[in-house]
Parts: sequence; structure tokens; C-alpha cells
Amino acid sequence: MTGMPAPSADHDRRPPFDLVGIGIGASNLALAALADGVPGGLRTAFYEQRHQWGDDTTTPLTDGATRRVPFLADLVSPADPGSPWSFLRYLRARDRLFPFCVAGSFHIQRAEYHAYCRWVAGSLPGLHFGHQVDSVRWNPERALFEVDFTQLDADGEAAGLGRAHTRAVVVGTGAEPYVPEPLRPLADAPSVPVVHSADYLRHRDAVLAAGHVTVVGSGQSGAEAVLDLLRARPAGRGRLHWIGRTESFTSAEPARLGLEQLGPDHARYLHALPPEARDALAPHQRRLHHGIDPVTADAVHDELYRRALRDPGTDPQDDAGPDAVLVPGVRVRTAGRVATTRVELHLEHIRQGTRSRLTTDAVVLATGYRERPIGRVLAGLDPYLRRDAAERPRTDESFRLALDPSVTGAVYAYGGDTRTHGTGAPGPWLTAWRAATVLNAVTGREVYPLPRRTAFTTFGLAAPAPLVPGPGRPLTPLARN
Repeated sequence: MTGMPAPSADHDRRPPFDLVGIGIGASNLALAALADGVPGGLRTAFYEQRHQWGDDTTTPLTDGATRRVPFLADLVSPADPGSPWSFLRYLRARDRLFPFCVAGSFHIQRAEYHAYCRWVAGSLPGLHFGHQVDSVRWNPERALFEVDFTQLDADGEAAGLGRAHTRAVVVGTGAEPYVPEPLRPLADAPSVPVVHSADYLRHRDAVLAAGHVTVVGSGQSGAEAVLDLLRARPAGRGRLHWIGRTESFTSAEPARLGLEQLGPDHARYLHALPPEARDALAPHQRRLHHGIDPVTADAVHDELYRRALRDPGTDPQDDAGPDAVLVPGVRVRTAGRVATTRVELHLEHIRQGTRSRLTTDAVVLATGYRERPIGRVLAGLDPYLRRDAAERPRTDESFRLALDPSVTGAVYAYGGDTRTHGTGAPGPWLTAWRAATVLNAVTGREVYPLPRRTAFTTFGLAAPAPLVPGPGRPLTPLARN
């Protein structure tokens, strides 16, 4: 960036923004869509370093993969069913509303949902792709945040600098691919295809050409990669291992009462718990939505069964053994290269304690995602951040970071909401609710009325609001302090 001109003084003369969003994933895309409908208008800008909309965490790896939530849980409808940015409005704009009604599908394909999000991102004003936010600072003289960014050209090189002033900042940089420590050295090996599921489609040809492929990870992405490999590589054309740490390759089909734990009522309940109680609940909540879509799980089984019918050598009872092996309950201890073209995985069965080695020609890491740390982009605000006993930024119920009282502006961050609002908070069930919650806090008024109660389940012993308006008696507390 040597020789790059500094931001022009024109930025200081422009009216400040009411809200600047950093990152344009699904969360901030929903925020931008709902902000567009705030009565009286809001001055907003959203910056994303990529040059077009995309969200690797939900990219389908196979044709026909469906979302595990109904189409009504789109970017805006739970908060504003009449929004011009709803999925139904997208269908009408594409002249596909009637065919969709005839299809009678409550759960839409993920590829179609991606097309819907691209339509919103390509139509909304105030979205700036190819802009990388470099820093956020508090300017006490102007009582505004300064957001410095770099405009990137098509090759990702710096093409210009800019600065925005704003009263509020929302950090929604999303999640990044997670690679377990034993496999990190292999992920950078160009001679062996070791790819995260986020990059699977870009490297699919190389993976399909490998003689033996190992898929690590027992969730939805792992199942989709396995299904694609089974369909694209006929029996006898390549061998496959699918391993994962979970006890089984389980479909994610919680009962409706279980799904209430992914809703706003549970998020509010969990936020009010002590930090140690929230941490203890995290593993239980992950089981609610980290499994495999039942349609995908059944499709994998169907494909395996068909392979067994076509080729007796794929029958698990045959001496030659199946060309597709599925082993749950296994972790990768270490990994290393064999020559320059193969990888050796050292495996351990978690329950049995037994160990073995697996040599493979390619590895697909369906090992999930981790929230991007907000520390880099908010480093300039670090002296103002208030932290808990574990040195984690404190967040209120509206996703607002606790700042020193001298900072009169507000910063909202989604990165820590799995800890403060539950592991379901970043999921699609709460996308619109979370965006509406932030906008109500930013504007200081209820621009999007949110329901007082959303679940039949009562979380905690405090008397809940009635689920259906009308007369009723509150619960009597079982204990009083």
C-alpha cells in the first residue's frame, strides 16, 4: 500500500452514517434489508472485502440439498412479512411464485436460497463489495466512530482508501473454515488434495480423480461430500472412507419442542444465565442442529444400497470388502505425508481406545467453521471494551458490546453470540429476529415489534408472557429468594 493516498477530507464533511456494517454475510444482509424499511430512513453502509455475495457456511455441495428450516425463515419475514426483500417477493420478481406453490415444498433447496440472497445483495442500496475494513476508532471530539477501509480491485489489490463516520457499528464478519490442529500442515500441501468443504466445489475435479478419498466430519457438509463422491464415482472407480468424531452418522431431526431451544425465548433465557451455566449448555445445543439433513442421510444410504446391488464387491459381507467405509466415533490424532502424493492419517476410536492408520490420496475436511475473531478489526477500541472474568467482551441482550461510558456510540457484534445467546443464535431460525433486535437498539425505538413469547416451553421458573393474547393466570414461582 506504499504511496496510497490517505482518505480525503471530504469524508469529514459528509453527514455521518447511522449504522455501518462490517461484513456482508447472511446476518448483515438481513440487517441491511430490514434497515432499508425503517420508517424515516437510516443512513447505512455495509462493507465486504469479497467482490460478490457468498456464504461458505451454507453453500450446498450437491444438487437438491435442502435447508433445514422453512422458507418463511428467510432474511426478513419473521420480523417483517411484508418486506420487499422476502423470499416470496423474490419468487414473484422471478415469475416463479406459482410454480413454487404447485411444488408444495415447505423446505426449499439451498441453491435456491443462495440465489435469493444474491438477488437481495444485488438489489439493496448501500452495500459495498470489494471493500476491506481495516480499523475502527472512536473519535471523542466528534462523538463518532471512524471506520477506515481499503477499496480492492478485481485481483484483491489495494485501489484506494476511504473513511466513514458513524454512530453505530455492527460487526458481522461471519465464520471461517476450521481445520483441526493435526491436519493444518496438510491443508497447505499443494501436491495432495486436502481441502476444506468450503473449497470443495473449487477443487472437486482433483478430489474426484483421486484413487482413495477420505472425508473427515460427520455433519451436513461431510454427508453432502460423501453423497457427491458416491454419485460421481461409480462402484469400482475409487474407494472412500467417511470418518467422524460423533457416535453415529445421525440425522438432525429434533422434535418441534426441541426446536424451540433455537428460538428467541431460549436465547433470552440463556443470555440471563451466569457464564458458567451458558458454557455448560453449549454441547447440548450443538446436538440440536449439527446433524445431517434426513433427506441427505437417506440419499447416502440409498446410494450405498444401490452400489451393493450393482457390484457384489461392494457388499460389506464380501471378502473383498466395500469400496465405501463409514466409521463414526473416530478422531484424527496426527497426519503426515507418504512420499509426495499420499497422506497417512493416524486414527483413534474414541470409545474403544484402539488405533490404526489410513493411507489416502485426498482428504475433504468437513470440520465446520469458527467465528472470526473481532479483535483485529476492533483493535482500536480495545481500551474501551469491558470484559468478563475470562477476558471475553461482554455483550448485552441486544448484541451490543459493553464499552466505557465515555463512548456514546454503540458497537454490535455477532461473533460472540453463540456464547451469550446459545449455539442456535447464528443459525437461520434467528437471522431476522437478531437483525430486528439490533435495529430496535440502534434507533432507540421498536421499529420492528418483536413477540414477547415465541415458545410453548417455559425456560426457567419466571412467569412467561402468554403465548396467545387473552386472559390467563401467571405461573406461581416454586421458590423465592
